[in-house]
Amino acid sequence: MSNLQDRSHEQILAVENAFGAHTYKPLDVILSRGAGVWVWDIDGRKYMDCLSAYSAVNQGHCHPRIHAALVEQSGRLALTSRAFHNDQLAAFYQDVCALTNAHKVLPMNSGAEAVESALKTVRKWGYEVKGIPHDQAEIIVCENNFHGRTITIVGFSDDYNSRHNFGPFAPGFKTVPFGDAQALEQAITPNTAGFLVEPVQGEAGVIIPPDGYLAQVREICSRNNVVLILDEIQTGLGRTGRLLAEEHEHIEADITVLGKALSGGMYPVSAVLSNSETLGVLQPGQHGSTFGGNPAACAVARMALKVLVEEGMIENAAQMGKRFMAGLKTIQNPRIKEIRGRGLMMAVEFYPEAGHAGTVCGALKQQGILAKETHESTVRLAPPLIITRSEVDWALDRIIPVLSSHGCA
Repeated sequence: MSNLQDRSHEQILAVENAFGAHTYKPLDVILSRGAGVWVWDIDGRKYMDCLSAYSAVNQGHCHPRIHAALVEQSGRLALTSRAFHNDQLAAFYQDVCALTNAHKVLPMNSGAEAVESALKTVRKWGYEVKGIPHDQAEIIVCENNFHGRTITIVGFSDDYNSRHNFGPFAPGFKTVPFGDAQALEQAITPNTAGFLVEPVQGEAGVIIPPDGYLAQVREICSRNNVVLILDEIQTGLGRTGRLLAEEHEHIEADITVLGKALSGGMYPVSAVLSNSETLGVLQPGQHGSTFGGNPAACAVARMALKVLVEEGMIENAAQMGKRFMAGLKTIQNPRIKEIRGRGLMMAVEFYPEAGHAGTVCGALKQQGILAKETHESTVRLAPPLIITRSEVDWALDRIIPVLSSHGCA
């Protein structure tokens, strides 16, 4: 087997470019180690991670308690498949339900897989419970959504690059503007089974809906017997300063989709949370996953949830998010269109004439900050939830000068 540890930056990238599918355009840094909010590259340079693997490492890199749970469980029993019971699954169900008020849990692996599972479940519910005619079920989604990369999901995306040349796509989806409750209500028909929405649109650039939007959506869905599906894969598990982003408007979804931070970035784990009426339509043989609910995943997820609560990460996200946002709001740059955020989920959007936001991310890297642009004009900032006051201030001391000068003569 090849050993690349002693090769140069350029040699490693050459091998990656030669043998890997070109599905990403990463920042020009090769990371080899992480701890807490910090990562180090192969040359020993230290950076603050302000992306958190798109919120998968909310608990910080290589959290010692989560790592210990993975090591202990993987040395005892890692996988059985769901052909047999294992001694971690029931405890995982119990812990998740106690924390989130869910009544039933469907464990999966990736966020996209969990979204697909939710869509399948809602269609089946539409036929067997709501009484929608066979193959006529509709699910409403939002403009600028991002729920994953599968064929079904990109089929109801309006992002050209995600959709182009991947068709034909599955029918049965309608699109409405995000944040417009009236548009949702007008789109509902007797065949509408569900409404799938992100509480905050992450990939779109941390787009926050108007106050009261989710409460209106909840009322509309309840009144029309439509299943409300909240994709909390990025927003969930503390990122916005609450356990779930739905809590900001004091509502509960019919289905909540979790992933990413459900394992603290240590292992692929996702879950569909719901109730007996909705998830109860799935019977043995109708859905499943070889790795979904495996003992290692369950043990890791249980510890990831435990440290999130016991170590006060959710409260810290709310407090440090306010501090971070207050610092960002001091930036004076006429090329900035908007600075927005909720908890430690933040974004700075530039006007298009300021130039590509990737330039900002490159400049931030030189200052020891790792961030990533989205939609060419927006820089996202989302450090792990364990970030301290002094670390926030350290980051702002480097971020503010870079963002203040971008696009200016």
